[in-house]
Amino acid sequence: MTTDSTAKTVYRIGTRKSNLALVQTEMVKNYLNKAFPQYEFIVEAMSTTGDRILNLALSKIGEKSLFTKELEVALEDGRVDFVVHCLKDLPTTLPKGMHLGAVMERENPNDALVLSPKYEGSSLADLPKGSVVGTSSLRRVAQLKNKYPHLVYKDVRGNLNTRLAKLDDPQGEYAAIILAVAGLVRLNLGHRISQVIPLSDSLYAVSQGALCIECRENDSDTRRLLDFLNHHPTRTMCSAERSLMRKLEGGCSVPIGVCSSLEDKILSLRGLVASLDGQQIVEFDSEISLENSTSVDQDVMLANELGITVANGLIERGARVILAELAH
Repeated sequence: MTTDSTAKTVYRIGTRKSNLALVQTEMVKNYLNKAFPQYEFIVEAMSTTGDRILNLALSKIGEKSLFTKELEVALEDGRVDFVVHCLKDLPTTLPKGMHLGAVMERENPNDALVLSPKYEGSSLADLPKGSVVGTSSLRRVAQLKNKYPHLVYKDVRGNLNTRLAKLDDPQGEYAAIILAVAGLVRLNLGHRISQVIPLSDSLYAVSQGALCIECRENDSDTRRLLDFLNHHPTRTMCSAERSLMRKLEGGCSVPIGVCSSLEDKILSLRGLVASLDGQQIVEFDSEISLENSTSVDQDVMLANELGITVANGLIERGARVILAELAH
């Protein structure tokens, strides 16, 4: 936070340079502009490791914080005051001195099937044997291989428009690609969704569809500002999901899927761990009552407990063995 010559307080917002990241950051900036017209908000865009290395699958880069590290360095240095992330990109344990200032209301967290024009009207089940489906997510590949073993799954990297261009190329190899519903909707590309993939086919990634704002732990002014953006039901559900992943020591390159809900003060969580070939799938679900909770912090604490419970249930059913094999 700085004050310019006209004594107007300026907040600098860090973000990735991708089109989707910039659109999402503008959404956040617009909310803040309306709520706090006395302040000025300036966007600072930068490239991250995950943006720069496009010739390798995410799982093979071998580093956590692929899409967040450079942004957190800028935050630590004071070049920016807070950073907008997709919560699914944010490691479940934050670096020392960092704070999760807000989790915003979640967009549809499901995966979406986007078909090549030549296969429009088909479903995954209908695609001819050997059709190539593009996705950079091991979680999606593992689950869909189990349901649709007749298809071939290939990595596809690049920003969303690059992937769509590869799909639409008449000479291209992809019959379909799998993307997050949320990203397509935020880019006004919802019309490209051929099918919202049901949870029976693919549980979504931890925190998929939720935006979060990270700030410095000791920056009380910014923390107060960001609290306005918190959507507490989303924060509670995502806390349970992130707690499960933390217990399993997984990252975005591990085939872990989740599904959570919060209705009538009952928080439910279902978790899944799958082998890469889709042959082994372990699932477990549980729920916890928030009826006697007296604060948002207590809701999050109970959500963390639920995440650990579901993770332990998965471990008892063989998840640790699957994850250990993936690590080699």
